[in-house]
Amino acid sequence: MTGAAQPKLIVAADAEALAQAAAERVMARIAANPGRIAICLTGGSSPKKLYQLLGSDAYRAKIPWQRVHWFIGDERFVPESDPLNNMAVARATFLDRDAPSGHVHPIPTTADNPDRSAEAYARELQAFYGAENLDPARPLFDLVLMGVGPDGHTASLFPGFPEIEETERWVVGVPKANVAPFVPRVSLTLPVLASCYEMLFEIAGHDKQPILTRLLNGETLPALRARSKGETVWLVDQAALPEGIRGGR
Repeated sequence: MTGAAQPKLIVAADAEALAQAAAERVMARIAANPGRIAICLTGGSSPKKLYQLLGSDAYRAKIPWQRVHWFIGDERFVPESDPLNNMAVARATFLDRDAPSGHVHPIPTTADNPDRSAEAYARELQAFYGAENLDPARPLFDLVLMGVGPDGHTASLFPGFPEIEETERWVVGVPKANVAPFVPRVSLTLPVLASCYEMLFEIAGHDKQPILTRLLNGETLPALRARSKGETVWLVDQAALPEGIRGGR
């Protein structure tokens, strides 16, 4: 793997078609690796339909659950029982039914503060990877799922916040959020998120049109700076596209 690739824009007709396309890309990445597989999930509203699909009978039967490990790119620093907890939503939607408990790797939120939580998750990632330094030729993840916030943040890396510039630590505590919910966060850093064969953004809905316009215009927001060392894909539905490029590119 070499330098970060330019994003590839794929347009789906609507949110349902986008989720279907995302599910197929997840399955393709799983099929491409006959060994141990690592998928980094995302939180927020963007992956909800995808997770429901992965939990459906049609997809559950195709996932080699004993070979797949599930991580998450960021977490709100709230208890697992809190409805704001990202991994808890993923678990309830599709993981808990089939994934071995030892293959689900949530960010711990029982530590004293987000920084301690970040340190613990970094150790877990490094233990899984087998090294404390990332090798560009050996990605940590097969697939990293991502979303985009209205301010251009991705994971919990917010524009103008110092955490976006972190290059040494694998995981960082984020003491405050730039958008609701205004709770502390824990986030993987850009170099760790980039350590993947594919980074897949899901961007759907008319409310994402303003931020997608800014990204397509090249504004250097966190979501534009997040690039896989392999393939980066922006999967977008028609409603999110700016008027001038409706119909796709």
